[in-house]
Formats: sequence, structure tokens, C-alpha cells
Amino acid sequence: MHDLWHARGDGQNLVTEDVTVVEGDVATISCRVKNSDDSVIQLLNPNRQTIYFRDFRPLKDSRFQLVNFSNSELRVSLTNVSISDEGRYFCQLYTDPPQEIYTTITVLVPPRNLVIDIEKETAVEGEEIELNCTAMASRPATTIRWFKGNKELTGKSEVERWSDMYTVTSQLLLKVGREDDGVPVICLVDHPAVKDLQTQRYLEVMYKPQVRVSQNYPLQGLTREGEPLELTCTAFGKPQPTDMRWLRVDDEMPQHVVVSGSNLLISNLNKTDNGTYRCEASNAVGKSHADYMLFVYDPPTTIPPPTTTTTTTTTIPTTITDSRAGEEGAIRSVDHAVVGGVVAVVVFAMLCLLIILGRYFARHKGTYFTHEAKGADDAADADTAIINAEGGQNNSEEKKEYFI
Repeated sequence: MHDLWHARGDGQNLVTEDVTVVEGDVATISCRVKNSDDSVIQLLNPNRQTIYFRDFRPLKDSRFQLVNFSNSELRVSLTNVSISDEGRYFCQLYTDPPQEIYTTITVLVPPRNLVIDIEKETAVEGEEIELNCTAMASRPATTIRWFKGNKELTGKSEVERWSDMYTVTSQLLLKVGREDDGVPVICLVDHPAVKDLQTQRYLEVMYKPQVRVSQNYPLQGLTREGEPLELTCTAFGKPQPTDMRWLRVDDEMPQHVVVSGSNLLISNLNKTDNGTYRCEASNAVGKSHADYMLFVYDPPTTIPPPTTTTTTTTTIPTTITDSRAGEEGAIRSVDHAVVGGVVAVVVFAMLCLLIILGRYFARHKGTYFTHEAKGADDAADADTAIINAEGGQNNSEEKKEYFI
């Protein structure tokens, strides 16, 4: 019969619900009658001591207060709930036969403290460090989650029980890089008694310098003989690099090269300067470098304008393939020079042709034929020549001249 009473109201006239409350908060217990017949309702504690009989409170614990009393309900509040209050509370209805059901109060205890311990306050790039997050004295046991920035990581948890409390420790092994410097590592607790409980530690990672060489002059185009070259070396690291130097790989630095701190200057390039120039930087973690490959090109050549001389010489600069910026512009300038030279040759050839044709026509311009003196060359004397030339008096009027 006793087990029947604990059937939580199935087929009975009494109804109640279980209560879950956070330690220190207020729990409310309600005993309700489905079909009231003015029977007496009472509430008992886990030790089966009467808390309320109708609207009267025999128990001297003032934390219990009457919220509502009627023929159909007895509602009681319990303030400042503690772990000792957890257990079964009984609602009884004095009918024939009597009815009884129970409600269970479950007390939640949030973690007392949340702490991250880190193996090394300052780590070096490439090292694996250990972090431990501990959530102490909670009920039930907490679930710990790890995040690095916005990325969730996986840790390994251990649970220890002390009396009715649980302490959870989660271990995280993390290999750090330079990109992790200043990134927060977050320990987040999942627990029904608390929301958004978390703590974090910022990673401090030391790393060797990152070196970069930039060309200040010429800003664009090829490095040509006779022109200046200026390079700047920049380096970033943690700690900040304290030692920076320039050197020439596989050869000595030319004497005319000027090095001033992070800058390298060659005021007048020549082809003996060809080679690889290296900037090295170091700090307490290590040393790094960046290389600049220098190739000195011939100086630019200016193409003379076309002249009337019989000989025209066109010079085309030689272009050598180079990976640095400016090569494409140099190739375009060579194409323009070739086009200009071809145009000059064509113009000169046309002028020569005009001169030759002019002289030819001038030489044949004054040639003409006449028939007046025909036969005079064969006469024996002057008189006979005149007579032959005239051809008789009768034909003298018919003579005509032809000009070609």
C-alpha cells in the first residue's frame, strides 16, 4: 500500500511536481487536490515531520512560509535552500483510505571557483604547453569546454567527489605558434546552475624575427648601371630584434656600398655589384634573414632622329629576362626603338629613289630632231652643201620642223 502512495498521483486525487532549485534560492512545493471534498491536506519533510497541517505550521523552521491554502491546494515556499534540504517531501490527503504522493527537491550547486593554470607564462614558438582548468565544489559535476579564440578545442577531464560535491579538472595540451601570441584561451563551464561562467588566459608566445627587404629606389623599373639603389630591411619578432646586419652572400660587400642601420645604399651601380644581398636579424629566440637578388642592367640607349646622310645606324638595347618589376616596361621601350629605326630606313630609301629619278629625267630633257640639214654632210664644198640642204627652190616652203 505504501508503494501505491508513491505512484506520483497516478489514479489518485493528489497532484504535485518535482522541484529543482539552485542553492540559496527559493523552492516552492505545491500539493493540489483534483476533486476537493474538504479533506485535510498536510505537507511533511524528508524526516516525515509535519511542516504544514492545513494552514498551521507545527515545524519551527521559519524558512517555510505559507503561500496559498484552500480546499484544493496547499502551497509552501522554502527560502535560502541548502544541500541539507534536498530529498523527498510528502503531500498527504486525509481520505478513506488516505492518499500520499511525494515531490523531490534537487539542489544545484554552481562551481565555487574556476581557475586556469598554465605550465609556462611565456612560451616559445613550436613548444607544446599544458593548461589546466579546475571547477571546484559543484553539484552535479560540471562539463568543461576549451576555446582558443573562437575555435573549440578538446581537453581531457577528471572528476573527483568530495562528500556530495564534485571537483572537475580538464587538461589541454596546446602547441603554440607566433600567430597565437595575444590570443585568449577560454575555459567555459556547462552547468545547470549557472550560465556563461568562464575564465580565460592570454597566451604569450615568443618567436624569432620575421625579416623583409623592400626596394626604396628605384621605385619601379630595372636596376640599371650608373643609377642608385636603396634597400630597407624591416624585422618583427618577440622580443623585438636587437641585432640587424647586411651582408653579401658568397662574396665580400663592395667598398662603395653604404650601410646605415637597416638601410643599404649603392649610389652608382655597376655590374660588379651583381649578387645576393642578405639582411639578418636576431633576438633571444633565434635568427632569421631575407635575401635580395641584384642584377644590374645596361643603361638605357637613346635612338638618334633620322638624317639625310646616306648611312643610318640604329642601336637596340639588349634585354635580359629578370624577375624583378620593370622588365615589361623595358621591353616596350625596345619595341618602340625598333619601330623608329625601321621608319627612318624607309624614309631614307624613298629620298634616294627620288634623287635618282630626278637626275635621270634631267639628262634626257633637251633632246630634239630636225631634217633641215639632211644631205649637207655629204657635199664636196660649201655651195654644194647649201644646194643639197635646200633641196631646190620648189621644196623650200614645204620644210617643217619636228620637236620631240
